Amino acid sequence: MPNSHRVEHDFLGDKQIPLHAYWGVHTARAVENFPISGTPVSAMPELVKAFGYVKKATARANLQLGVLDESRAYAIMSACEKLIAGEHHDQFVVDVIQGGAGTSTNMNANEVIANLALERLGFEKGRYDVLHPNDHVNASQSTNDVYPTAVRLALWFGIDTLLGSMAFLRAGFEAKAEEFKNVLKIGRTQLQDAVPMTLGQEFSTYAVMMEEDEQRLREARALIQEVNLGATAIGTGINAPHGYAELACQLLAETSGVPVVKAKNLVEATQDTGAFVQLSGVLKRVACKLSKTCNDLRLLSSGPQAGFGDIKLPARQAGSSIMPGKVNPVIPEVMNQVAFEVIGNDMTVTMASEAGQLQLNAFEPIMGWSLFKSIQHLSNACLTLQANCVAGIEANLPVLEKRVRESVTLVTALNPVIGYEKAALMAKTAIATGAPLDAVAESLGIMTREEIDALLVPEKLTQPMRLVANGKATLKA
Repeated sequence: MPNSHRVEHDFLGDKQIPLHAYWGVHTARAVENFPISGTPVSAMPELVKAFGYVKKATARANLQLGVLDESRAYAIMSACEKLIAGEHHDQFVVDVIQGGAGTSTNMNANEVIANLALERLGFEKGRYDVLHPNDHVNASQSTNDVYPTAVRLALWFGIDTLLGSMAFLRAGFEAKAEEFKNVLKIGRTQLQDAVPMTLGQEFSTYAVMMEEDEQRLREARALIQEVNLGATAIGTGINAPHGYAELACQLLAETSGVPVVKAKNLVEATQDTGAFVQLSGVLKRVACKLSKTCNDLRLLSSGPQAGFGDIKLPARQAGSSIMPGKVNPVIPEVMNQVAFEVIGNDMTVTMASEAGQLQLNAFEPIMGWSLFKSIQHLSNACLTLQANCVAGIEANLPVLEKRVRESVTLVTALNPVIGYEKAALMAKTAIATGAPLDAVAESLGIMTREEIDALLVPEKLTQPMRLVANGKATLKA
C-alpha cells in the first residue's frame, strides 16, 4: 500500500501530514491545539480570499524590491489567484477561534500557498527547500501585519454585501410606504391610541432608518481601509526592505479593488483595534433598529382576532404543532434573534479590544469571527425579511377604517376648529355612550356628519392644518 503521508518538520519536531493536504506542520499543530468551535477558517471565504489578495500584493512588492526572484514570485502569485477564485478554501482547516493573534491562520495560508506554488513549479508538496512558507511566501511580513490587514479586507467585502442587502430591504419599505400612502390609521404612543397617521408614514420611517444606518456603515467601512501592512512584528518594519510598506499597500489596493491606505503610524496601527470597535458598534445600531422594526411588524400584525391587526404578514409556515391554523410572524422573529446575537458579538469585540496589551492585541481572531458573523447574519436576515415578509405585507383596510372613524383621538384634530372644550365634550360623550364620533358631534350640534367625513382624509389629519385669514384652522384642504 503506497505511503499516504509525508513528514514535515519544525523546531518542535517531525509531524506526519496527509499527502493530499496543501497545509503543513504548523497547521497540523494548530488543529490539535484549538478544537474549540468546530468551525474552520474556510467558513469565512472572504477572509481566505483576502489572504490571497494580501499575499499576492506582498509577492509583487518583494519581486519589485528584489526580495523574491521571478520564478518564486510568479508561482506564489499564481497560487494566490487560485484562492481569490475560490479554489482550495477547504484547505483552511484551523479553527476560527485560536490563540496566537492569528498566527495559525497566517501559517495555514503560507503553507497552502507554498504547496500550490510548488506544484506549479513541478515539485511535490513539502519541498520547502525549493520554496518555503516562511522564507518566501511570508517574506517581509509578520502575522501581526498580514492578519489584521486580511481581516480588514474581508470585512470590507462583507460590509459591501451587507449594504446591498440593506438597500434591498429599504427599497421594500419604500415600496410599501408608497402603496399605503393614503391608508389612514390611528397612531400609538406608549401602546395607547394617539393621533391619526397614514400606514405609509409608518412604513416610511423604517425606510429612513435603514438609509441612515447605511450611511453610518459606510463611515465605519472607511475606517477599516487604513491598514498596517508593512509594519511586520510591531510596526517598526523590521526585516522588510525600504519602501516596502508603501509599495505593498499600493499594490494591495490595485489588486483587490479596495481603497486601502497605509496607516500613518504603523506602531499605533498594529496595536489599535478601535476601528473594529467602531464597526461593531454600528452593526449593533443596525441590529437594534431592525429589531425594533420587527417588533413593530409583530405587534401591528398581532391577532388575527384578539390583537392589533393593522396589517397582515404573509403566511410562511404552520405556527403550531397543536393549534390548527395558527400562523406566527417567523420572519420578523428570526431578525430579532439575529439582532440579539449581534448585540452579544459587540460585547465580545469590546472586551477583546480592551484586553490588548502593549504593541499587539492577541485577540483579533475572536474579533474578526464575531464581526464576520454579525455582518453575514444581518445580511441574510435583511434578504429574508424583505423577500419573505415585507414584500407580502397587506393593510387590513376594514379594521383600519373602522378604528379611524370610531376613534375619539380624532378630537385632537378638531381642537383648532371647534376649541378644546367642545372637543373634550365630544370625547367624553363618545367614551361614555360608545357611539361613533360623527354621531356624537351631530347629536351635540357641534359638527355635521358631512363635516366629519370631510375631515377623514390623509391630507387633513396627517399634516399641519391650513389657516384662514383670522388665524383659525379650517377643514378645507
